[in-house]
Amino acid sequence: MAKAKATVTVTQIKSPIGRPGDQRATLKGLGLNKMHKTRTLEDTPSVRGMINKVHHLVRVEEAG
Repeated sequence: MAKAKATVTVTQIKSPIGRPGDQRATLKGLGLNKMHKTRTLEDTPSVRGMINKVHHLVRVEEAG
């Protein structure tokens, strides 16, 4: 039986206007391009690193 993968829900709560270009690119990489947009992503080290980079622009909810 396949093991269920852990997920994390990320919601953009602040605008990237006035932020460095790498932070805007990180939001796009997470699939967030508009305010209050929510994405459910697989909980991997690379996703965690991206969230850590823009932690002041997003809200994170742990699954399960």
